[in-house]
Amino acid sequence: QVQLVESGGGLVQNGGSLRLSCAASGRTFSTYTMGWFRQAPGKERDLVAAINWNGGSTYYADSVKGRFTISRDNGKNTVRVYLRMNSLKPEDTGLYYCAADRSWVTVTPWGDYWGQGTQVTVSS
Repeated sequence: QVQLVESGGGLVQNGGSLRLSCAASGRTFSTYTMGWFRQAPGKERDLVAAINWNGGSTYYADSVKGRFTISRDNGKNTVRVYLRMNSLKPEDTGLYYCAADRSWVTVTPWGDYWGQGTQVTVSS
């Protein structure tokens, strides 16, 4: 059974930090590109950050460069993907989803597997 389970969301003040985690199992996710997406109320779901299978390549949306860091740990049965978020702003508020795909993020549509999301709210 494929599972992508996010955790670590919550309410934080402007300028604060959070670390999101995603536990992916049920496939050989160690060979997948992993990504974090964000969906704000009334807006489309956008890619925030991505990391290739061995961590050698990363992508960040312009809006989060220098503030967010994506990393991964390819365990034997479970791959864990982290998103460290510093200097959070109210515009970072949204539902954050973990996703996986065999291709790099330049291929569309992207996202073979998705988690249920974890809410991040940044108060001003």
